[in-house]
Amino acid sequence: MEERIAVTGGHGFLGSAVRAELKRKGYEDVIAPRSAEYDLRLPGAVASFIKETDPSVIIHLAATVGGIGANMAHPGKFFYDNAVMGIHLMEQARLSGVEKFVTAGSVCAYPKHAPIPFREEDLWNGYPEETNAPYGLAKKMLLVQGQAYRREYDFNAIYLIPVNLYGPGDNFDPATSHVIPALIKKFEEAREAGHPTVEAWGTGLASREFLYVEDAASAIVKAVATYDGDDPINIGSSEEITIKDLTELIGKLTGFEGTITWDESKPDGQPRRKLDISRAENLLGFKPTVPLEEGLRRTVDWYRNQKPG
Repeated sequence: MEERIAVTGGHGFLGSAVRAELKRKGYEDVIAPRSAEYDLRLPGAVASFIKETDPSVIIHLAATVGGIGANMAHPGKFFYDNAVMGIHLMEQARLSGVEKFVTAGSVCAYPKHAPIPFREEDLWNGYPEETNAPYGLAKKMLLVQGQAYRREYDFNAIYLIPVNLYGPGDNFDPATSHVIPALIKKFEEAREAGHPTVEAWGTGLASREFLYVEDAASAIVKAVATYDGDDPINIGSSEEITIKDLTELIGKLTGFEGTITWDESKPDGQPRRKLDISRAENLLGFKPTVPLEEGLRRTVDWYRNQKPG
């Protein structure tokens, strides 16, 4: 509890939840650099950050992220930013004697047609879904780096694979948001304006698994305290839902009474997504606590309370 823990991306959606969970668990020396202070894409800035803050543990959550549209519009940026941040940070952490490095990977690293449920052993058995492959592969390279550093330098790097996250504090910007906040915003605006229809992307047939952000933070903090292994660990809810059913559920929770239409010219993304979380249960003692409908209700309520007036 006396370790100094640095959380990159610590003021973001997941990072804020992780800092709150660390505090709840009694960790008192937690720092969260902002990108305005240290641009983690630059080796010199990374070296300065670690030298000036001297952390014992780094939880690397900083990332350039977005939904399908943002991934398709900026594949180069998503690859470069996410790869170089992690590569520079882990290298400087190793050189500086940081005791533990925790990387948050991405479910986007899994092959497009991985068997359901996704097991960590299947991570390399195919190419990721094309719309988010640059992002997913950049994040997966940090697994390779961590395992290589463990073998050569005995560096304690661990790798967690969170599924799609959601909850209060999420990003609701239409240009970069993921599916749940994007749909909540669409339905709320349609309901308030009295619009009769809401348009959703794709066919609605793809499926996803979602994890409430506080549950994800709990798993990460458990890993900080208890896990020092080489193998990646899935972090999820193991609760699969089609995009069609998700969309209808969010419409119901927001009180939208109109019609949902589907723009099938837009991509579905990964066909299915559901994780095997038995490794997290066995090695971390992690079990999700917030069911999807309850988490969505909390997220809708939070969004409404943030709006002016």
